[in-house]
Amino acid sequence: MYIKQISIFIENTPGRLHAVTKILRDHDIDIRALSLSDTNDFGILRLIVADPDEACRILKENGCTVRQTDVLAIGLKDQPGGLDTAVQVLAAHQINIEYLYAFVSRYHDTAYVIMRVEDNERAVAALSAAGIPLVQPEDIYRM
Repeated sequence: MYIKQISIFIENTPGRLHAVTKILRDHDIDIRALSLSDTNDFGILRLIVADPDEACRILKENGCTVRQTDVLAIGLKDQPGGLDTAVQVLAAHQINIEYLYAFVSRYHDTAYVIMRVEDNERAVAALSAAGIPLVQPEDIYRM
């Protein structure tokens, strides 16, 4: 039910992001979604990839600092207010969203949102009860 997200800590210097994406390219690991946040000295690259376990292994072998985190993925109508519906459900259940990022898919009228919340189980229950579809890991990895 949970999606495996890879977080890679990278120095905020020219070429460092390229080094990471080159490792993935050279090992034929496809990126499905990503988010990059930074400070003056370092960044956190968060990735959803087709094969998270293999990507972690390869990145660690190449000296990267990598961590896996369980996140949720939901599929929403790609229309105004689609995200608000899900956010409203979590707010009503007092579930904090730590961060999220979105991407559109090859499927018509669907936007996907990756979210890290403080309590995955409560979030799954609340979203499911509200009829908001959770996306299964294999569906994200196969995109």
